[in-house]
Amino acid sequence: MVYVSMFAALMMIGANITSFVPFMVVGGVPITLQPFFAVLAGGFLGSRLGAISMSVYAFIGLVGAPVYAKFSGGIGQLLSPTFGFILSFILTAYITGKMVEKNNKLYAYVTGALVGTIVSYLFGTNWMYAAYKLWFAAPEAFSYKVAWIWMAVPFPKDIILAVLAGVFAHRMQKIVKRSR
Repeated sequence: MVYVSMFAALMMIGANITSFVPFMVVGGVPITLQPFFAVLAGGFLGSRLGAISMSVYAFIGLVGAPVYAKFSGGIGQLLSPTFGFILSFILTAYITGKMVEKNNKLYAYVTGALVGTIVSYLFGTNWMYAAYKLWFAAPEAFSYKVAWIWMAVPFPKDIILAVLAGVFAHRMQKIVKRSR
């Protein structure tokens, strides 16, 4: 329970890095540490508890606590173009956790983190594109390609952080197992 709460809190902190560094917003998409903490939760807690920790984070934000990027929150966030990323973090933690549960070697942790990050981008970017096209007033030039171009800015950072999260989760697991 403590680890689940800790990772939900880390997501809240990671979401609001852009509040302190406002230039880290590209095309309305904040560049945050959330993908890092989502894969770290899956890698350290496993699929079930990792997904639960990300669900707790999503639920806390939906009930109105200002824990999403730029200190936003509330049920209205369901219609936000970036809400797909919040949902994707649940899936990211689950997939990463499933991959490391099958094999506890370092390469499995790094691979799981990379796959989880890619799943987050696929789900979140497609949600963002649909949101802009269906219920947000997208500019005339906005296209599926433009949505992916926007996501190209934070992608290298998230790939590097995914590798670091995989290595860190593997190391944390070793330390926790040794201390038990």
